[in-house]
Amino acid sequence: MKQQEFEKVILVGCQLPNDDDMRFEYSLDELASLTKTAKGTVLATVTQKRNARHPATYIGKGKVEELITLEEELEPDVIIFNDELSPSQIRNLSNLTDARVIDRTQLILDIFAQRARSKEGKLQVELAQLQYLLPRLAGKGLALSRLGGGIGTRGPGETQLETDRRHIRRRIDDIKDQLKVIVQHRERYRERRKHNQTFQIALVGYTNAGKSTLFNRLTEADSFEENQLFATLDPMTRRCILPSGFTALLTDTVGFIQDLPTSLIAAFRSTLEEAKEANLILHVVDSSNPDYFNHEQTVYKLLEELEADTIPMLTVYNKRDEKHHDFVPSSKHESILVTAFEEEDLQNLRQKVQSLMKESMEEFKVCLPNSEGKLLAQLKTSTVLTELSYEEEKDCYVCKGYIQPSLSLNSQLRNYMK
Repeated sequence: MKQQEFEKVILVGCQLPNDDDMRFEYSLDELASLTKTAKGTVLATVTQKRNARHPATYIGKGKVEELITLEEELEPDVIIFNDELSPSQIRNLSNLTDARVIDRTQLILDIFAQRARSKEGKLQVELAQLQYLLPRLAGKGLALSRLGGGIGTRGPGETQLETDRRHIRRRIDDIKDQLKVIVQHRERYRERRKHNQTFQIALVGYTNAGKSTLFNRLTEADSFEENQLFATLDPMTRRCILPSGFTALLTDTVGFIQDLPTSLIAAFRSTLEEAKEANLILHVVDSSNPDYFNHEQTVYKLLEELEADTIPMLTVYNKRDEKHHDFVPSSKHESILVTAFEEEDLQNLRQKVQSLMKESMEEFKVCLPNSEGKLLAQLKTSTVLTELSYEEEKDCYVCKGYIQPSLSLNSQLRNYMK
């Protein structure tokens, strides 16, 4: 018998006084999108306004009864709560319902488990899952036998949930040791890139803003792109050639999200460090999303936490062709409105990136003799060349442009400065 691909889901949200209606609605819409990404079908949504979440059951007693009735009627496989539940809330709700009970954090972890491709990505997901699981082990009892194969149970779930805490702690230490080695490798790559003085650009943004699509169009790479949350999990770096012929390195990073679980920020810190090492950050914002402003603020907040908020930034408002009717550029940085599928827009973006790069560079003018063909080729890829002409009288090439002050090429050029 063929296994059912999509699981049936009921969503549950609790609106507190500091959540305005619109933000609360967006939060539930996002939960529904996350559920769809995790291969779930939303059957119904239960919401309640409360001054505080119920310490034992998240929602009030009456709402719990309503949820139980709805469960009997719809027979869902999973009930997903819009906030992180405490271990006791999960235990109490699991005892009251037949369906699996998971929270927003577990759902995000599950999607990450689906998306991880690299060894590092898989280890980071497993680490975050085990750290989430550890305090929730006690007293789960029979609920564990219900887990397996569906939303919120991918990754290490099926094999390690029933092991004791000591075993999980040992596994956590083991993963941390493996990640340390991988992080050291990554740092060596970074050092090499610094030594080669390559200009580095990082693409950051809210999940599903279109970063991977832009990344593919700007670099002709084959990063996974789809209209899904967290389509990209592992960072990817490719060369990006700008209008002058200058070659920069462009890195696609994991999408940010509101209320990203702390354990995930910690687990993916080394992946997001790519943004911290950049010379320029391209902050991609989905202009078609009605909640684009909050998405922008979420990214700023996370960049601040990563101590990457002082790096020069260009805000790229993407999906120009579908932009929301209330959209107004709100970035505190320079911005550009594009669609990733228009070559003219991409060319304008490359031009804008190039002009921003020039601000952190020094101007130069040299006269290179005919014999310096190799140096001329280097100038074309390692500097922003704005003018190149041949002077017959002096039998030399006159080159004007911009160069990174730290570039070792500078010392070679000094001999030919005009």
